Amino acid sequence: MGASMQFDFFNNNQNVSLRNDVILALEQGETATAQQAWQILKADFPQDDCLDSLQLLIQALAQRSPEPFADHSALQAARQHLQDHIEPAARRNLGTAATPWLRVRWQVLAERATALAYHPEHKDAHAAALWLQAGQWQTAADAVARIESWRRIPTPLAWMLQARLAVQGLQPNWGLLAELAWLSPSRLEAVLGQQSDPLLAPLLARFGQGFEGAGDTTDLAWFPAWVLTERPNLAAHLAQAQAGLHRAPEQALRLMLELLGLEHQGRHHDVIERRKTLRGLHASLYAAYMASR
Repeated sequence: MGASMQFDFFNNNQNVSLRNDVILALEQGETATAQQAWQILKADFPQDDCLDSLQLLIQALAQRSPEPFADHSALQAARQHLQDHIEPAARRNLGTAATPWLRVRWQVLAERATALAYHPEHKDAHAAALWLQAGQWQTAADAVARIESWRRIPTPLAWMLQARLAVQGLQPNWGLLAELAWLSPSRLEAVLGQQSDPLLAPLLARFGQGFEGAGDTTDLAWFPAWVLTERPNLAAHLAQAQAGLHRAPEQALRLMLELLGLEHQGRHHDVIERRKTLRGLHASLYAAYMASR
């Protein structure tokens, strides 16, 4: 190895070592140490392409004000900064340590947002959304529960479902899932996209392949009723769904529950009548139901 190559190799190792000093201090939450390490890195390697993003992280670490947010706009600005600038910098520099490090930052914002009430014009500017980002599922659920009529508002309902799925799993939350499906299929799609339940994924896949509806997100409103064509053993859980606006997808679930009960009782005449009603509600749902008979 030539002298020039040896020098480059030494420089590269030294650069990585100094950068790692900054990263280690950031991971340990030591602001002053991180800043000192960053100054050394900058002095020795002023062209290092991580200098700016590391400084962003140091500033974020230093800004741990306990002061409550004055209003929703202040919270929204802080949230946007964390999401658009701090998070990419953390992902770039901290690797697998980025997630736990960022969760602490989200927690700081959530604590400062505790006093802010839910406001429909600032849907994501609420402590519950921030607790979810922080991975504090039960605290998020508690925050949602303090929102008046949360079960009738798509955004808080979606937060509650996400939190409860993380804490309790899918089985006791089929009713809540159905309520969100009827109220806001798009919100349900966003929540389900973050889940890894072994039962849910294949059910959604089969629903997407076999259900003939509008061909867009609104089809998810029919998912709870369709589930009973595949998994009638979930009837008791889906029956926990509270009454909504009684639109067709909700009517379909109630009808499916009734049909399963009538079949169990052997009331064939009533079953035939209810099947006609189901066919009138949605042909594809009816076909899925009959295919399992």
